[in-house]
Amino acid sequence: MATLETLNFDNLVLRSLPIDPIKQNFVRQVPNACFSLVDPTAVKDPEVVVHSESAMGLLDLTREQVERAEFAEYFSGNTKLPGSQTAAHCYCGHQFGSFAGQLGDGAAIYLGEVLNHNGERWEIQLKGAGKTPFSRTADGRKVLRSSIREFLCSEAMHHLGIPTTRAGCCITSDTKVVRDIFYDGNPIYEKSSIVLRIAPTFIRFGSFEIVKQADLMTGRRGPSAGRKDILIQLLDYVIKTFYPQIYAAHGENSEDRYLAFYKEVIVRTARLVAEWQCVGFCHGVLNTDNMNILGLTIDYGPFGFMDNFNPDFVCNASDDMARYSYKAQPEICKWNLIKLAEAMADVLPIAKSRILLEDVYDLEFLDYYLNKMRRKLGITWKALASDRKLVEELLQTMEETGADFTNVFRCLSQIKVHGSADCEKNNEDVLEYILSQCLDPSDLPKEPAVSGQLQLLLLMMNSNPALAAQFEGSPWIQAEKEKMEKAKKLQ
Repeated sequence: MATLETLNFDNLVLRSLPIDPIKQNFVRQVPNACFSLVDPTAVKDPEVVVHSESAMGLLDLTREQVERAEFAEYFSGNTKLPGSQTAAHCYCGHQFGSFAGQLGDGAAIYLGEVLNHNGERWEIQLKGAGKTPFSRTADGRKVLRSSIREFLCSEAMHHLGIPTTRAGCCITSDTKVVRDIFYDGNPIYEKSSIVLRIAPTFIRFGSFEIVKQADLMTGRRGPSAGRKDILIQLLDYVIKTFYPQIYAAHGENSEDRYLAFYKEVIVRTARLVAEWQCVGFCHGVLNTDNMNILGLTIDYGPFGFMDNFNPDFVCNASDDMARYSYKAQPEICKWNLIKLAEAMADVLPIAKSRILLEDVYDLEFLDYYLNKMRRKLGITWKALASDRKLVEELLQTMEETGADFTNVFRCLSQIKVHGSADCEKNNEDVLEYILSQCLDPSDLPKEPAVSGQLQLLLLMMNSNPALAAQFEGSPWIQAEKEKMEKAKKLQ
């Protein structure tokens, strides 16, 4: 095992991809580079709040090392670990459907890559360690409440068997930052806190968008627009390091290599979102900059788990169009894959990648989702075509009764095998248990009033035929109307 001073750093990504030549830390556009070298900003009196023994074990660090006084200094960013090289990653992203241009690690700082005793490569980064060139107007800090949420959910998702980044520890400090918790004009001081994130890589779909030319809608472009050579460097680094079997199989045929890589990303993404749907997880901000290239859950912000089953569940209060609702997640992930294909278009013809996406994604998602739901329902025999209908009817019943999504499956796990002792009595108890997880009829959704936005838009459309034609078939209008129709059915 290792000590804090003998971690086996091998910072391959910084040797493989272009680095910003400017060493000063100030907010700016960062052209022609994938990383900017930057040091964390120290905090006052750092203190370990919690750590994950299994996550720290990925780095070959034991509880004995975590309990050392130096641990908080190293993983708050106050002291640099021997062998560490600190940097911030440059990436772009489509946010809520629009290209936002350069984003980057505004609050996260790469510490390096650790090779453990099993030969596994783990990139480690500190979230909340201070400003970087990508911080824009923010302070590069995170507070304890959001840091604890990220720590807990990262580790919970891992132990649920869902691909995710890990959280090694959460550290707080006496450094204070100002936050308006409820956005009501009453800011308070909160403790600056840091999470140690761990993953094979934090490269994401948006990493490839730094080479994007001017967007037709927003006019924004990536900071390395048109740099095909950087795109190739980035692709080959990712494939060679994290998809070595694909790199080995396709030799010098780069187009086939990129197509095989894209297919693997499609499959992993489809399976990941299927996992989310099966546990009622809602990410909240499925922008292209929050989609990991290895198919891991990444960037735990305004996430949530459904309680009462509602396909329209939205966990992000700022998502007033429900773009990232629970039911929308599979289609949004597919849309993000289209944006990844567009980012790769200079080396992989878009016609090829789009055909592959249509051939693979929907079938992979549905197959993986149904298999997972079968297991949740205890269906271990041969899969039947009728299983899909069974799942759909169960979910419809859960929606109509306001049943608790997670607890219904916990209830069903109490059912005894047919023919066992007290089987009939047990089934009655389980039924009673299930009913206790449903909403009282008086608590079920009532018919909603037409939202102010929708009401105004409908009035404008009635008086303006051109506007009516423009918004005809709008997904948002359709979604609002569907919500109203559903609520009427529940009366």
